[in-house]
Parts: sequence; C-alpha cells; structure tokens
Amino acid sequence: MRVGIVCPFSFDVPGGVQFHVRDLAEELRRRGHRVSVLAPAEEGTDLPDYVVPAGRALAIPYNGSVARLSFGPVVGARVRRWVDEGAFDVLHLHEPYNPSLSMRALWAAQGPVVATFHSAMERSRALQAISPVVVPMFEKIAARIAVSEEARRTVVQHVGGDAVVIPNGVYVDTFAAARPDPRWVGTPERPTVAFLGRLDEPRKGLPVLAAAVGPVLAEVPGARFLIAGRGEAAEERALLARYGDAVEFLGGITDAEKASLFASVDAYVAPQTGGESFGIVLVEALSAGTLVVAADLPAFQAVLDGGRYGRLFGRGDPASLAATLVAALTDPAGSDAVRQAGARAARSYDWSVVTGQVLAVYETVLATAAAPVREDPRTRTAMGLLRAATGSGEA
Repeated sequence: MRVGIVCPFSFDVPGGVQFHVRDLAEELRRRGHRVSVLAPAEEGTDLPDYVVPAGRALAIPYNGSVARLSFGPVVGARVRRWVDEGAFDVLHLHEPYNPSLSMRALWAAQGPVVATFHSAMERSRALQAISPVVVPMFEKIAARIAVSEEARRTVVQHVGGDAVVIPNGVYVDTFAAARPDPRWVGTPERPTVAFLGRLDEPRKGLPVLAAAVGPVLAEVPGARFLIAGRGEAAEERALLARYGDAVEFLGGITDAEKASLFASVDAYVAPQTGGESFGIVLVEALSAGTLVVAADLPAFQAVLDGGRYGRLFGRGDPASLAATLVAALTDPAGSDAVRQAGARAARSYDWSVVTGQVLAVYETVLATAAAPVREDPRTRTAMGLLRAATGSGEA
C-alpha cells in the first residue's frame, strides 16, 4: 500500500504529533508499506529518508502552546506536487483544521483521505470563524480518527460528525527494557520523583509542582525531585533553590535518558493544568513500570482508568498534589500494586496494536474507494480553492 502522511507541525522541533507521525510511518514501513511523510522543515534539516520537507515554518500560539506551522503559495505548490507525484492509495492527514500543510493537502487532494485529530480544546472562536469554509471541505475525509475521547469530543463540537478512537502509540518494550540510572534511583529513605516537560510552558504545571515540594518534604524529608525539560523557569528555580540538593534540574534529556529516568524513579508527576488530549508521557512512564501521579484532567483520567493505573490529584491544586504524592511514597505496597497494573495496561498502547487499528481504517476506506489519491484540479487557482473548500461548484 502507498500511504502519504501529512504532519502540520515542523520536524525541526520535537513534539507529540511529530513523534506520532514518525513512529506510525516507521511501523507501516516495517510491515512492507511504502510511506512518504510531508512536513514543515528547513531545507538541509536532518530528516528520515521518507520525510519530504515542505519548507520553513512560523511559530504561532496554539492551544496554550506554540506551534510551528507552514503555509503560503510556495507551500501550496509543493503540497500539490507531492500529492500528484505520490499516487497514494491513502492520504492520512493529521490535525487538518490547522492552517498548515494538512488543511492545504485536504484542499488539494481527491480520493481516499483519513484524518487523525489530536487536540482537545473548548470552544474556539477561530474555528467557529472559519467553520463555514472548513466544514464543507471536511466532507472529503472518508474516515476520522481521534486519539482520545477528549479529542473526539473536540471533533464533534467543532467539526461535526464523529470519529473512531485510536490512541497514540508507544514502543512499550523500549521503556520496559530501559536500564535504571544509579544517579536517579531512589531508596526507601530517599525516594525520587520525576517531572518532565517544557519548563516555561505554564500548562505543563511546573508551578504547581514547585508549590507542592515544601509540603512533601515536610512529610518525606529525604525525597528528591528530578526536573527534566528545556526552558528557563527562573521564578520556579528561585523558589526551589531553598531546598538545596532535594531538587535537581536535569535540563533537556534524550529519548534514551527519558526511558532510563522513568525506570529509575519511584514516581512520575504529571501536573499539567489543561490542553491535553491524551497524555502519551503517562503511557511511556507506565510502560517503564513507574508509578504515575497525575492531575485529574479528563484525558489523564482516561489513561489511568480513573485511578486504577495511577494516582490522581486535583488539577492545579498543590495541596492535593502534595497529599497524593505523600500517600504514594509512604505506601510502597499499595503503590506497587498500582504500578504493576499500569504496566500491564500500557501494553494496549503498543505500536503493534495501534498500527493494526489504523490499518483496519485504511482497509475500510479502500474497500469503497473508486480511485487512488490524485490532485484536485479545482485547487490550482485561488477561486478554485475557495470553491473546492465550500463545495460551490467547478473552477
């Protein structure tokens, strides 16, 4: 099968959607399919051989974070050429309601199209404003996938229609086989707690954790907090400096170091305050056999099955986080049972399972397809693009 995958976010900067696209493409290739990925990236960027760069991206605010998106007439021409030359059996778009490559590819293509929606958000004025244009265009999509029930809710609310839920994937064995790092391994007297996220992005919750450190140390004086991630977070660093070597900032870490960190610590804390549709890092930690202590966001509750596979605390509440973490660290037997249940549950997110579910969607779409993906000739002009998007006739 020839599969074209479009990622709207730049491969120059790592992120959850980019990792999802990369891992899905590599798993499909391992199964013998021919895959091409179109993504924003500067010319000369070191990319896998199956990734076609679509040009540089611009950083814009998106869903409480910053997204690097690519658009404009030059990009549009590259998208049309990639679609036309690819002769794909299936075109798989990610986040097609972003003003980037996926939306442009949807305009440019005719034929079997599958879309995956990753984001969870409340009412968006921007999406409401452009819905008269994008909603008719979405009729081109033959099958919709949402990575979680929260992402599915967003699709139903903003776009209409429905989506099948297929979660993000993880290479579970990579985390399960990770070797602990002696620097990060805890002991009964000095348990270790990890945080991982962009330090200067408030929704990742570092301020919540910082406010909880003191109360935790009052009950578990030997606890050590290992904070990994890029960013300055000057205010939190100054606040936490008072605790000396009980808090260590690790800076940015590699994928291998992340797996080792999860395999080493007694607990991983996910204090995010919002904007999460799934929580892939929770599944990674579960795969490594780590106890997860997470904010009670709907997406995190789903991954942890309401607390069956991890501990939940009140979102944005440092006191709740501190009490939950103290209870986890002082009840090793109970925490161990939860940790083991979480490790077993993580198996359902392995890429071997997830890719099979995605392929089932492809096969369903192909069963009713009349022709492979090809360029939509109406999109060669600006007026034709508008007509194609709104379904208002031929150019």
